[in-house]
Amino acid sequence: MPRRGLILQTRTHWLLLGLALLCSLVLFLYLLECAPQTDGNASLPGVIGENYGKEYYQALLQEQEEHYQTRATSLKRQIAQLKQELQEMSEKMRSLQERKNVGGNGIAYQGNKEQAPSDLLEFLHSQIDKAEVSIGAKLPSEYGVIPFESFTLMKVFQLEMGLTRHPEEKPVRKDKRDELVEVIEAGLEVINNPDEDDEQEDEDGPLGEKLIFNENDFIEGYYRTERDKGTQYELFFKKADLMEYRHVTLFRPFGPLMKVKSEMIDITRSIINIIVPLAERTEAFAQFMQNFRDVCIHQDKRIHLTVVYFGKEGLSKVKYILESVTSESNFHNYTLVSLNEEFNRGRGLNVGARAWDKGEVLMFFCDVDIYFSAEFLNSCRLNAEPGKKVFYPVVFSLYNPAIVYANQDVPPPVEQQLVHKKDSGFWRDFGFGMTCQYRSDFLTIGGFDMEVKGWGGEDVHLYRKYLHGDLIVIRTPVPGLFHLWHEKRCADELTPEQYRMCIQSKAMNEASHSHLGMLVFREEIETHLHKQAYRTNSEAVG
Repeated sequence: MPRRGLILQTRTHWLLLGLALLCSLVLFLYLLECAPQTDGNASLPGVIGENYGKEYYQALLQEQEEHYQTRATSLKRQIAQLKQELQEMSEKMRSLQERKNVGGNGIAYQGNKEQAPSDLLEFLHSQIDKAEVSIGAKLPSEYGVIPFESFTLMKVFQLEMGLTRHPEEKPVRKDKRDELVEVIEAGLEVINNPDEDDEQEDEDGPLGEKLIFNENDFIEGYYRTERDKGTQYELFFKKADLMEYRHVTLFRPFGPLMKVKSEMIDITRSIINIIVPLAERTEAFAQFMQNFRDVCIHQDKRIHLTVVYFGKEGLSKVKYILESVTSESNFHNYTLVSLNEEFNRGRGLNVGARAWDKGEVLMFFCDVDIYFSAEFLNSCRLNAEPGKKVFYPVVFSLYNPAIVYANQDVPPPVEQQLVHKKDSGFWRDFGFGMTCQYRSDFLTIGGFDMEVKGWGGEDVHLYRKYLHGDLIVIRTPVPGLFHLWHEKRCADELTPEQYRMCIQSKAMNEASHSHLGMLVFREEIETHLHKQAYRTNSEAVG
């Protein structure tokens, strides 16, 4: 072992000496080429007795210029060759140094070949294959899901808030801003300069020019990080005057960004069947239909509504509301299914899904307390694919407006309450009831579990079915989906587990941590204020 180390030290010594000689040679050539040349026999123009014309000086200048250009080109070529040789020798020296270090320690780390293949590109692609990008991973429960976080050009919508983060915020940290900007630019590069294997057709602008996308065409994006693999990005672009979306999937396997795919998505003919199970609560349904009319009938215009109503009480009122919307907006794309039985959400959604008899359709399972935007409906279309993936958006749940806006005489209109702030609501990451999925996938997986009775639980069972299967589950907060506050009643007939879930949901829906704290310590605060007022008055009298 010492003899081997001596040989390595000798080689390193000669390599260093070679590098020094090469550097000296480069400096010598540079000085040689830059030094002015003299010719003892040449006579200078302009000597007394000689008369040279203008053409002579121009020819002389041109000759000198060509000469120096030739010398400069030659010098650049020699320097480039020397740099290449220096680089090769440096790499050899680095290799010898590493071998020396390994030999000196006596032990070299030999990682798993599967984890650290010799070919870097092969390793990066293996990281993509291991990640949940092209095919869903089978997970044991909802706790194993890695949710996405969504973002636009200006904002990030995130689940994990803590004390210093907000449900909606501008990316303050420079590394996060730079990351998202780089990702959007990489997506634009993929779209504007497609490869031959990209699933997209070349489109021309209105004047026949090549269609170029820019950052203003970015609609929304999602990203999530698998700690042992890398970060996945789903990007959606759209020109304002076109109907098609461009979808780009990127993956950063803890290294440079790598394109996974680039495709065009046409959602112009994608119908969404919104299925709403309902029992009584006619006032909430009237409010729901106002939002439905504004978004679905007047803006989107590619919606079918299925209402599954339980019981007889309130059924006539629901029919009247639907007929009123029909007469006002000339809307007839709805189905009303009446079930004379006790309310069961899973049962209602199962019946609503099977009531559709026109083949494949994208379904949005919705509740009467949900407010959604036209942008969300497009997100629903973009993130669900038959036989491939289902969409489980995280709803932003609004707190009790009577507490949030306690300093006002009356709470503001619902439209003005739709803001993403800590004191106005929270990301309902424990709720799985709102989902977009294709009818074929829903029927294939077996639909809802009919053994679940009463409040809650049926949506978690369905969610777990998808987690145990091969479909990709897209789980991310979306800005255009709100759960409006309403008073909850936890029935005595619920099982202990259901009752606990109901009480937990009721508590979390009421107000933020700070607002609840103010309510808990109200008496203490009032006592303090009284003491302060008494002390102030005493000092004034004294």
